[in-house]
Amino acid sequence: MQYNTICCCCLSPKMAVFARTSPISLNTDISSFLYSNSLQPQALKFSPIIQTHHFSLKKTHENISVLGTNSLDTTDPNSHICKLCLHGRLEQALKQLDSMQQLHITIEEDTYIALLRLCEWKRAPEEGSRVYYYVSNSISRFGVRLGNALLSMFVRLNNLGDAWYVFGKMEERDVFSWNVLVGGYAKGGYFDEALNLYHRMLWVGIRPDVYTFPCVLRTCGGVPDLARGREVHVHVLRFGYESDIDVVNALITMYAKCGDLYSAHLMFDKMPKRDRISWNAMIAGYFENEGYLEGLRLFGAMRELSIDPNLLTMTSVISACELLGDERLGSAMQGYVAKTEFGVDVSVDNSLIQLYSSVGNWKEAEKIFTRMESKDVVSWTAMISGYENNGLPDKAIETYKMMDLDRVMPDEITIASVLSACASLGLLDMGIELHELSKTRGFISYVIVANTLIDLYSKCGCVDKALEIFHQIPNKNVFSWTSIIFGLRINNRIFEALILFRQMKLSVNPNSVTLISAVSACARVGAFKSGKEIHAHALRTGVGFHGFVPNSILDMYIRCGRMESAWNQFNTQKKDRASWNILLTGYAQRGQGELAVELFDRMSKSGVKPDEITFISLLCACSRSGMVTEGLEYFNIMTSKYSITPNLKHYACVVDLLGRSGHLEDAYEFIVKIPVEPDAAIWGALLNSCRIYRQVELGEFAAQRIFERDSGTVGYYDMLCNLYAENGKWDEVSRVRKMMRERGLAVDPGCSWVEVKGKVHAFLSGDDFHPQTKEISAVLEGLYEKMKAAGVSGSVVGSVNGVEEASRAEILCGHSERLAIAFGLINTAPGTPISVTKNLYMCESCHNTIKFISNVIRREISVRDTDHFHHFKEGVCSCGDEGY
Repeated sequence: MQYNTICCCCLSPKMAVFARTSPISLNTDISSFLYSNSLQPQALKFSPIIQTHHFSLKKTHENISVLGTNSLDTTDPNSHICKLCLHGRLEQALKQLDSMQQLHITIEEDTYIALLRLCEWKRAPEEGSRVYYYVSNSISRFGVRLGNALLSMFVRLNNLGDAWYVFGKMEERDVFSWNVLVGGYAKGGYFDEALNLYHRMLWVGIRPDVYTFPCVLRTCGGVPDLARGREVHVHVLRFGYESDIDVVNALITMYAKCGDLYSAHLMFDKMPKRDRISWNAMIAGYFENEGYLEGLRLFGAMRELSIDPNLLTMTSVISACELLGDERLGSAMQGYVAKTEFGVDVSVDNSLIQLYSSVGNWKEAEKIFTRMESKDVVSWTAMISGYENNGLPDKAIETYKMMDLDRVMPDEITIASVLSACASLGLLDMGIELHELSKTRGFISYVIVANTLIDLYSKCGCVDKALEIFHQIPNKNVFSWTSIIFGLRINNRIFEALILFRQMKLSVNPNSVTLISAVSACARVGAFKSGKEIHAHALRTGVGFHGFVPNSILDMYIRCGRMESAWNQFNTQKKDRASWNILLTGYAQRGQGELAVELFDRMSKSGVKPDEITFISLLCACSRSGMVTEGLEYFNIMTSKYSITPNLKHYACVVDLLGRSGHLEDAYEFIVKIPVEPDAAIWGALLNSCRIYRQVELGEFAAQRIFERDSGTVGYYDMLCNLYAENGKWDEVSRVRKMMRERGLAVDPGCSWVEVKGKVHAFLSGDDFHPQTKEISAVLEGLYEKMKAAGVSGSVVGSVNGVEEASRAEILCGHSERLAIAFGLINTAPGTPISVTKNLYMCESCHNTIKFISNVIRREISVRDTDHFHHFKEGVCSCGDEGY
């Protein structure tokens, strides 16, 4: 009663027993079902790196029989157990076995074999261990049949420890014994051990059979190891299996997985007869190596020969359409598959949902999802991630809740997709619940879940929690580093972001998104030299011209005040609309309207069509340069010539344009006439103009309109405080500050950054912990004395308004830029330009002080605050004192 099952990864049409639906994930945990008794398995030596791979198993529809149908003598206990096993009654058979043991009745080898095969078939590890206990206590050395039955069961149950021990106790081993163990190691991901065992099999003189080579070749593909795969190919030729279709199919798969498509196609072309698996292996090989068009061409040739594709082929073809972004071809595949037996298969529908979601047609994906009669976790996950990727996080959350109501357990991909949706919507509470679920279900060990948790906590302002999760990830990938660097950047933890970026480069190569986040951090604090280092790294690694990296570098140079470097970057990169807009924004920040207009003309002549952002920058540049007529003209041609409908930001720019030039009534009338409901930004532009021209009544009216629409933005309160302070209404300033405290709003402390000798230094308002505090204070005191002697206002100590002026300046400015400039004066050579970045608006007192310093010390000083880019030279500021 020979039992001829074979390892799962070696299945072919010749070996239908125990086949399962493809594809499945195979467990690599070899200790799950280890049996604890006096006969402990010997220690195994495995490779330190264990990979989990998916093996494709052929589907069969043959009935599984664990025993032959020989007539049994039911009066004999051994025959009775065999009969129970024949009918699948495992528990009754084990009870009978227990009784025989208690009565000391001899148990025949065939009885053990029947029990072992039934345990294997039922995937029953505990029951299998019970049978193994009896076998090991009654038989010291296993024969071939019993040993093979034990090997087959333990391999099927992923218990390689006991399988190895049984293999060692076998008196004799046949080719089946070796095949099973080789396949077991391969299935468990121990590819090196599997290949070493194969070579040992040859060394002891066992001739491989037709079942050996498919398993060994798939193992070579799983590593992948092309050299050893070619060596096995030579063995195939030596032992005469080069014409066996299953072996050749395995050779095609091996070469494809090793990236040698030429050899794979050569084997395919030489086949005198191809089955469906041959075509599927070749098509899948092209898809795995990004040869989507060639794979689709082969699919067409397959259909011309009237060879029906199987389920795996169809899902692969639909996935290829997704990767190519070819919705039309995908729709044609949908029409074709609807006419086949796979039209209602859940895996096909899942592939179609992913296809339509990836090309932005989420409504078609939704239709397919809705009509599905049965949905698995992949279906729900595909729809949730489809919504999230198409900018519909609310629908993603809603779908997840429906999934929960249907009692479908999520997997790690589901959790990651829902966490991403929570991050987009700022749903911290739900994110925390999913975090707890991830810990309970073990999903937190998946790096994709940890990465999305970092993103969630960062976007919700809990960056310390994000750092905690980051440091707990054992094997951080590029996305882990990128997520935390981006999170620190958006939470203004700039120094930590740059430190982590330097640490990252020691172990992982940053991608383009990482570089953009790091460059953005440099731009935030004006770290010009650090930004240049990142630029150089991007060029060395070949990422300098990928995606948005060139434009992020261009933006960094502009925000660091290095227009010459910016122009050099602009002239070497691809000039798209975004790069022109970045340059325009740079001129707008500097109030250089004429240069902005000149640049816009160049942009138009180059054939680049402007967009909404272009005109926002252009209007802003005109506004800060007093070019009212030109600004209004551009506002008009935006619609008449370029067919761009103005949005709220454009209207806010026009209000600012009119207001800054002193036309406050015109600005108000413009607001009244615009065809949309004005938002807080539009009224904020009017409030800022009222601050400049000290129009308290109209400013209060604008502030009232603002707080009706937005009561949570600190900047508007600061602007109103500025208005009152400019007019000496300190009681009103106190009232506004009290209102802010009651609403839980706080002004960020004044902070300025200065880069000296490639290192960025930060200074907070009132900072007295810096190691050079005494020197900084001495420099400032000396400058204040000179200002007082020259009759220049600016020093807080010597101000005309005394305490009121000091209070106002501390509230609205903080003077942190003075500390940064003094530090720069101390630590740089005479004549070296000083560049400072500030997080708040620069007060008039500081503006006058820095003008004086630039004249007396003969230094060029640049200060970028929240509103302007100021360049001081010989006592004159590039802003023309506009707004002061």
